[in-house]
Parts: sequence; structure tokens; C-alpha cells
Amino acid sequence: MRNLIAYFIKYPVAGNTLMALIMIFGWIGLQSWKKNFFPVSESRILKIEVVYPGSSPEEIEKGVVLKIEDNLRGVTGIEQVSSVSSENTGVITVEVQKKYNTDLVLQDVKNAVDRIPSFPDGMEPPVIYKQEGRNFAISFALSGDVSLTVLKKFAQKVESDLLAMDGLSKVALSGFPEEEIEIAVRENSLQAHDLTFLQVNQAVVNANLEITGGRVKGRNEELIIRANTKGYYADKFRDIVVKTTPDGRILRLHEVADVRDVWAESPNRNFLNGEPSVIIEVSNTIEEDILDITESVRNYMEEFNAENDVVKTTLVRDGSTTLNGRIDLLLENGIMGFILVLLFLAFFLHVRLAFWVALSIPIAFTGMFILGANSDVSINVISLFGMILVVGILVDDGIVIGENIYKKYEEGIPPLQAAVDGTMQVLPAVFSAVVTTGIAFSTFFFLDGRLGDFAPDMAFVVISTLAFSLVEGAFILPAHVAHSRALSKEAIKNKIELFFDRTMTWLREKTYAPLLKFSLNNWVLAVSFPLALLFITIGGLKGGFIRWTFFPAIEQDFINVELELPAGTRENVTEQVLLRIEEGALAVSDSVQAEREDGNPIIVNTLLKLGPATNTGKVEIRLLDAETRLMKSQNIANLIREKIGPIYDAEKLVFSISTPFGKPISVSLLGNNLEELEQAKEELEAELEKIPALIDIVDNDKQGPRELTIKLKEKAYLMGLTMRDVVGQVRQGYFGQEVQRLQRGLDEVKVWVRYPIDDRSSVNKLENMRIRTQSGLEVPFYEIADYEIERGIVAINHLDGQREVRIEADMGDPEVSASDVMTNVKDTILPPILDKYPSLSVAFEGQSKEQEKMKKSGSTVIPMILLLMLAVIILTFRSMWQAVIVFVTIPFAIIGVGWGHFLHGHAISLLSMFGVIALIGIMVNDSLVFVSRVNELVKKYHDFDKAVFEAGKSRFRAIILTSVTTVAGLTPLIFERSFQAQFLIPMAITVAYGMMVATYITLIVLPVFLIVLNRIKIMVNWLWTGKKPSKEEVEPAIIELKSENEALI
Repeated sequence: MRNLIAYFIKYPVAGNTLMALIMIFGWIGLQSWKKNFFPVSESRILKIEVVYPGSSPEEIEKGVVLKIEDNLRGVTGIEQVSSVSSENTGVITVEVQKKYNTDLVLQDVKNAVDRIPSFPDGMEPPVIYKQEGRNFAISFALSGDVSLTVLKKFAQKVESDLLAMDGLSKVALSGFPEEEIEIAVRENSLQAHDLTFLQVNQAVVNANLEITGGRVKGRNEELIIRANTKGYYADKFRDIVVKTTPDGRILRLHEVADVRDVWAESPNRNFLNGEPSVIIEVSNTIEEDILDITESVRNYMEEFNAENDVVKTTLVRDGSTTLNGRIDLLLENGIMGFILVLLFLAFFLHVRLAFWVALSIPIAFTGMFILGANSDVSINVISLFGMILVVGILVDDGIVIGENIYKKYEEGIPPLQAAVDGTMQVLPAVFSAVVTTGIAFSTFFFLDGRLGDFAPDMAFVVISTLAFSLVEGAFILPAHVAHSRALSKEAIKNKIELFFDRTMTWLREKTYAPLLKFSLNNWVLAVSFPLALLFITIGGLKGGFIRWTFFPAIEQDFINVELELPAGTRENVTEQVLLRIEEGALAVSDSVQAEREDGNPIIVNTLLKLGPATNTGKVEIRLLDAETRLMKSQNIANLIREKIGPIYDAEKLVFSISTPFGKPISVSLLGNNLEELEQAKEELEAELEKIPALIDIVDNDKQGPRELTIKLKEKAYLMGLTMRDVVGQVRQGYFGQEVQRLQRGLDEVKVWVRYPIDDRSSVNKLENMRIRTQSGLEVPFYEIADYEIERGIVAINHLDGQREVRIEADMGDPEVSASDVMTNVKDTILPPILDKYPSLSVAFEGQSKEQEKMKKSGSTVIPMILLLMLAVIILTFRSMWQAVIVFVTIPFAIIGVGWGHFLHGHAISLLSMFGVIALIGIMVNDSLVFVSRVNELVKKYHDFDKAVFEAGKSRFRAIILTSVTTVAGLTPLIFERSFQAQFLIPMAITVAYGMMVATYITLIVLPVFLIVLNRIKIMVNWLWTGKKPSKEEVEPAIIELKSENEALI
């Protein structure tokens, strides 16, 4: 290694060539590196969807879902199975364990479902698939003063145009129901012509067809026999012959039914700023670039609006905005950090030396770009997080190497020799520091849950960048420094450099040296002070004085208001309530706008979504960007909530600001005793209502619409009617019979035969419906059946085979820790409820589940990671106890982390933990260099106490510069007020304030610990051998030197 480093120093063209290759190939790699909003990893979610037209949730549960869930029990690799049984449909969601191949588990799931011997008659075959991994890219609305049919045709044309673009493959349309052909048969027409629904159905099937009848094989030509009377629109159905009367008259379909092209009876409608709209949403896969997609779509929107006057496009949301903002933040803070690093290094070393050290930032990044472009990692908000994180620690190795070379030169060693000796002296410690930091960040490759899905991107970026930083520091930096004017005899320091040089010397000799000497002589006092601070900090965390939460409230530019009214509510009622919410939001915007100096409204647009059920809907409110509006989205949501007032009949009204980890409070009650589930749910919700910090407490156990339960009278049985006969005829008239499916362009159109809507509009119509017996007689429904009106069920939820009622809530006060509230729920509220209802169990979902997954996987991975780090340090020092001492100093950094968050009003969170990993890497780096220097000086002086003291003075400048540049590089980010920075500030606080404390720990506490360790080893050795050794004889450096001398003999 020494010869290789000497070669690069002797021939600087080699280092320049290596640097040029890294930067050129890195730039090329950056151009081809894919961009996404979030990392797109392989999906581990499998879906089983079943459609059973006309069925109730109970029928779906008993006839379909329970059978599938039972057969899935033996499938290996399944982590969790949940299901929702609702009217006509059932959806089973299978979550696959991370260590299993999802495609293989998918095949096992398909085989398990195929083994089910039977499903109810009339159920469509189950659809089983792996949920595709994709990311939101951009969405826009298509609106205009035209009919919904015309709007849909425009939307389909836009969809076709977008899919024709390169690099764009996922487009979804919403805002219109499915198209259908309705054959609305009138009851009086059936009676007048002695017809049944069955006859009408059969007539349609027999007439509307396309069929081949064979071939006529002539002598010279074959003729294909074909009949094609198939129609795809309602007007082609109207003349279908239904019946021929005895008098020879032909009865056609339009004479007994209204045949129309209609929209399905579902309330799937969108309104952007009050205008009927179709929403077009574009997503990107892992192979597609979000920035390219959004740019292409925006250009298309401009061209479309320029060419069309009737219909226009309006942007709803652009996913690249956040990504571009994060990139801008990286560039701004990277440039600012680069300048600050350059300034501080120039002040305390030499301006040219500072430049070459700071150059490691772009070299390391471009090197990482080479690896990134050839991996599955993309540029996304998480990998950018890693880039911003690594900026704070990137120059540390360069500072250590550069400063040591400069120190060797100051001692009188020639420049080239100083570069070789200075590099080789600290390279083992620097190499170990990079390896230990890489091992620490590799933790994120092995975590479960959502964190385990996207954190590996951040770890990849950090490890790759540090690896190239090491290459640059070992081979390129020494060559540049050796041949720079910084090591030239002609280099004369200017007044500023002399001032800072004297300042550094004064700090070292007049401040640090006396403090270190005092601490070494009074080690109990020196250790007691930081130890007391550590216990106070832990107490602050335990007592809630320093706040902790799993995932902090991140400022966003969207507010989603979700509404659910009682089941059975008609869509026009739901629409009126949604309009009330929208009007309240706009009124808040107007009132705030009037008080703003810039006069800008805080709401850019509102999107009202009606559906998917008649009683549900949503208002999506897009806010002015956070940097401009200067109001928190949570505060705006609270103003809107106050403005609209209570909606008393709403079963769900939630102002949600989404996070990738789910709700902060999410509790699932599990059991098959429905009465106990209902009572426990009510008691838990009542307790949660007492917690002031919680808002929007909702559950998924909603009352269903009112149901008419049919019961036959004796007269029905006397007339030969069964329940199947009666309900079958009612179902035909009210639900309808799907007689055909037609492929009309891109749409699959269903053909329904049923009563007109007017004949289905009242209970009185049902009572007077004519029921036909097998003998052909007709009797009113009320003569052969009674009915009772009861409440039904909207949906039945299962979790791992048991019925589930999930209660969720949001945090209304961001100053209150969600973790503390959840701990209160687990330890205080739930135990008496579960004791009262012993048949029930509980599961925690949302953020609690993610936190538990992280803890479970981390409890296995982190000890192994720590052991590997310890092994690397032991191999570096060739001493286990010195490695342990380095590890013992790490927890003291919590002091800076905790009180830094307290001072800035932030809670310690998952984002802070990312910074802790980086902080550990920096601390280990400084500690390795310090202890390595102690071992060198012990060999040189053969005086342990002097070696520790001189090592402190020797490494003082390098450690101070490492800390100052790290803090300086992160300071602009800590005080950044942009929306993008809020996501990053906890990490920056962790590293910056942790480094302030770590500097004291490394320069004062670590030397004291080394002294204490030395005295303990002397005592143990004395007790063990009976002979008291000297301070130097128990030190690994002297033991190693003695072994080397003996080997030579």
C-alpha cells in the first residue's frame, strides 16, 4: 500500500487521471440515473379479489373469504392476511415476509385457492395478482362545458396520447362510472304481453350475437358462413324480437322496455374547483424517470390547452415538485457547506490545502453516481436524504489525512515524504473509520417494514460515497497536497491565516492543554460531569421533557378531508355535504388572503371526489407552497374544521395529512364474539375521546344500510313457491340480470335487464310487484311474503382469520408525542378492557406496527452490526479493551442529540436516528485517529501518561476542524425554513449538536478513560501475577513492540 501511495504522490498525473475518470464517468452516470419520488421496491403485497353480484357482506364472508383464508394457513412465507367482505365483492390482502420470493409465494397462493372445491353459484372466478410497485408522478384534471360522455372521450384520447410517449406506461382515469346498456323492462308490459324476465333475457342472448356457421367448399372458392347481428350500442338492441303473438304479430324489445346507453348506478364523479372533471393520474415504474415523465406531461398539457377551446387541462398535483425541491436543497446546502468547509480549512490550515480537501465532496459524489446508475437505486427523496446526510461527514477523512500531511511538513519533512508518511500514519485508522461507518449504515439493508423498503437506498448512497471518499483521500488528495503551494517554502501566510494559526495554537496550548492536564489528574471529576449530563438527558427523555415520536409531523401541501355518511345515504345528499366542506375551505382561504401582505390565497384548488359508495366522498385541498403561505397545514385544517362546524350525521370526518407509516394511533380489536367486539370498541373510543391531543377518532365498524328481510307466508308454499323463486324474481327486477358483456373500444360494457328506476323507487312498488308461479299464475308480492326492515353491515373486516374492528386517530397537537399517547393506550387503557372481554385480543397497526417491525428486526441485526464494528476496531488497535473504550464513549453523544432537539423545539424521531448512525461514524473516526496516535507515541516516548497528553495536543487541530466543518456544513440546514428542509432538520440537529458534545468526549473524556483503563489493567495484572507492572508494560503498543523485537531475535 505504501508503494502504491508513493507512486501516486511521485507521479501526480496518475491521481489526476483517476480523478478525471471518476468525475467524467460519474457525470455520465448521473445523466442516465433514474429518478423517482420514493424508492420503488419489489411489491410484497398480493391481492385476491372476488366478485359475487348481488351478495351481502355475510355471504361473501361465509361463502368465499373464510374458505380462502382457511386454505392460506399452510402457505409458507405469509406474514399477514387481512380481508374486507362488502356488498358484491371481497378483497383478501396477503403480505409476504421480506425474506421470501414474492412470485413463488404468489404461485403457492394461487394453488391454495385452486384447491377450494367450490364457490357459490354466480360468483366470478377469483382474480389473484401481485400488487405492482409504482410511484405517483403527476395528475391533472380535464374539464369543460361538455357532457360527461364527451369529457370521457377526450380523456381516453389523452390517455392514448400519453401512453404513446416513450418512458411512460401507467395512466389511470377517474371521474366517471362504467358505461352500461340498460334494458329497463316495465312490469305492466310484462303483464300485458304475458312475458317473463327470463324470456326477455333469452331473447337478447339469442339475437345479439356473432357466430360462424362453417364453410361452403365450392370448386374454386370457399365461402365462410357467418351471422353477425351483434350490436354494441342501445339502438342496435331496440328491434330485437322478443316474442311472436298467436295472431302473427312480432313483439320487439322497445315495445316492452326502455333500452338506453347509461352510466352505471355508482357515484364516481369528480369536481375540480366546482367543474365536473375527469382526473388523469400518471405513475412511474422503477424503470421510468419521474422528472422526464412530468416534463413530458406538462408540455403535453400546454399543447392540449393551446389546441382546444372547449376542454382544458388543469394541474392537480406534481410529484416532481418535492423531488426537485430536495435536489435544490441538496445543491444549495452542498454549495454552502462546501464554501464554509473551504473557509474554515483555509483559516486554520492553508487555502490551497483547504481546496484539495474540500474537492473530495464532488469527487466522492461523482464516484457514487457511477455505482448508482448501474444499480437498482434511483434518485429519490430518500437517496437524496442520504446525500445530504453524508455531506456533513464527507470531508472528515480528508481533514485527518490533509492535516497530518501538513503537520509532517511543519515538522520539517520534505513535501513528498511528508505526504507519504502523513498518509500512511493515519490511513489504518481512517480506513477502519470508513469501514465501521459503512457497517453501521448497512443496518438499513436488514430492517423490516416500510423503513426496510426504502432505507437501503439511503444506506447505498452513504456507503458508496464514503468508499470513493476513501479512495480520494488515500491516492488523489496526498498527490495534490504534496505538489501544492501549501507545502512550498515560498508559501507565506497572510495576516488572516497567521491570526487563525495563532488562535488555534492559543486554544491548544492555553485552553485545551491545561483542561486536559487537569482532567487527567482529576479523572473522577472529569468523568462525573458528562456522566451526570447523560443521566439528566435520559431522565428528560423518560419524563417527556425531551420529546420522542416515531415519525414526526412533516409539513405538506395537501389536506385530504374524508367523509362518510350513514350507509344508504343517496349521492345527492353526500354531494351537498362535500360542497359544504369545500365552501368552508374556500372561506378560510378568503379570510386569510385578506390579511396577507402578498394577497395570495392559501388554497390553490379543491378537488371534490364523490364515491366510491353513495355515502362516501373526499375533498382534496391543494395548498399554496409552504415557503410562500407561511402557515402550517395542520393549522389550516383546524381553521377549516372550525369553519364548517360539526356534521352531526357524519360517521367519519377526517382531515388527514398522510405519512408512509400509517396512523399514529391504530388499534385492532380481534375476536369472533360480535357483541363483545362492539362493546369493547365503544369503550375504547370513549377513553380515546378523553385524550385532548387526539382528533378524528374513527373505526371501520360502520352500520350498513337498512335492509328489507323477506319472509314467505304460508300461501307462497301452497302455491308451490320457494324462497329461491321469490327472491330470484325480486333480484331480477331490482338488482338486474347481466345478460352480456361487450367490448366497446377500451371499455367492457355490461348489458343489464331489470326494472326502470321508477319501478325500483319505493317499498310500495315492491309490495305490488307481480310474482309468477311455475303454473303461470301471477300474484302480488304482499300476498305471499312479509318483510322486516333491519340494519345491515357495510363490510366485515378480518385480520389473520379473526373479525377485526380497527380504531384509528390522528394527533391534533404536534407538540405531544404520539409514542407517549400510544404507550398510555397500551399500558393503561387497553388492559382493563381486555380483562373485561377475555375472548378478544388486540393488534397494533399503523406507526406502532412499523415501529415494532423495526424493533424486532433491529434487535437481531444491531447486535451483529455492533460486533462487526467492534471487531474492526479491535483489529485496528490490536486491543480489545481500547476498542471497548471507544464504544463506551458513544452513548455520551445522546446529550447533544437530546438537548439540540429541545432547543429547536423538535421531537427526536426516526429521522433523528439516521443522523445518529452518521454521528457514530464520525465519533468512531475521531476516536480511532486519537487512540492510534496514543499508541504511536507510547512506542516513541515509552511514557504512557505523556503519550496520552501529547496525543491530545497532536490531534486537537484535526478533531476541532472535523467538528467545526461538520457543524458549519449543517448549520444552514438547521436554520432553513423551507418545506423541504423540515424533513431533514432532525437529522442535521442530531449530527451538529451531537458533534459538539462528541468533540469534548473525544478530546477530554476519551483520554481520561484511557488513563482509567491503564490503571485498572495495572491493578488486575498485579492481583493476577503478584507483580506490579509499569504503566507502559500493560499497554498493547509496548506489548506489540516487545513481541516484534523478540521475533527479530
